[in-house]
Amino acid sequence: MYEDKILVCKGCENEFTFTAGEQEFYAEKGFQEPKYCKECRQARKASKTGERKFYTSVCRECGGEAIVPFNPTSDKGVLCSACLEKARAAAAEE
Repeated sequence: MYEDKILVCKGCENEFTFTAGEQEFYAEKGFQEPKYCKECRQARKASKTGERKFYTSVCRECGGEAIVPFNPTSDKGVLCSACLEKARAAAAEE
């Protein structure tokens, strides 16, 4: 039913093979025909995830270093990992 197709990648403009098996899988899942070769798809995916930025602050409970994935601008303060775990455990007991 399906036959291998040669497609041109929209990213690198190289030809790549869209195999009969891949076509069948894409059809079953309702996916559109790929516009990028496997290497360009992987590169695009990696560029979207990127590196997460972390910020350093002072823990409001113990005064130790707190490393958080957001810029701590609130006057409420932040908790270090150890104090956060203690607070979660205490909240679970309530």
